[in-house]
Amino acid sequence: MTKKLDINGTTLAYDESGSGSPVLLLHAGIADRRMWHGVLPALADRHRVIALDLRGYGDSALPPDPFAHHDDVVAALDALGIAQAALVGCSFGGAVAVDTALAYPDRVSALALFGAAVSGHEWSEETEELWERLVGEVDPEDLAASAAGEVRFWVVGPHRRPEDVDPALVTFAEELDRRALAAEQALSAVDVAELDPPAIDRLGELRLPVLVTAGAADVPDIVRLADRIAAEVPGAVRLPDVPDAAHLLPLERPEPVATALRDFLG
Repeated sequence: MTKKLDINGTTLAYDESGSGSPVLLLHAGIADRRMWHGVLPALADRHRVIALDLRGYGDSALPPDPFAHHDDVVAALDALGIAQAALVGCSFGGAVAVDTALAYPDRVSALALFGAAVSGHEWSEETEELWERLVGEVDPEDLAASAAGEVRFWVVGPHRRPEDVDPALVTFAEELDRRALAAEQALSAVDVAELDPPAIDRLGELRLPVLVTAGAADVPDIVRLADRIAAEVPGAVRLPDVPDAAHLLPLERPEPVATALRDFLG
């Protein structure tokens, strides 16, 4: 059953399970909290696990007022009575997790990053060329076509063919992404504050346990970002890339993700 938090002038949706040390799961920009459905129950025997829909995504509302996602994360922790939590992020959710740890270092006990983006990172020409080769031009008003293109790029990935990937995963990912694209269209009309300065040149400021990995079939920029996070964050743990998995790693391969988290979080 979906739960709701009233914070910062909006309503955020979340799922919660288990008890113990708190863990907050932050979804990719092409998805919502449902991408964690295979990971959440695997952690709930020893952790209080919350999967949150960021503002505008999934079942969370989007009022027109200016906001910052990292402020919402901390307000959600406040509303849940959590002084400090481990943040687990995939893709855009990873960027929000890192921003939160930099903006509110006393509120974050650990970071686990799966195919994470980082605020301030600029995509390489290689990524743009891969998009042109794999997807090409898509009408942004056609959410179904846009979702199909993004899933081909991110969820199938540049190193696999669509027929190599579970059709049920592709179908569910396209449904998640259609909803996320509608959220992004709405978010484009709202003033969303970014971390200033952004995280990409501040990774060395992180002073907490950090776990980082990616799917071996993800786009090269994401794998390189994982390498950069591991190189620049003192003491970060870089796990090997997960075979036969792309950008929605926790959705596609929940078992190794859950195992890594259980080992890392203790």
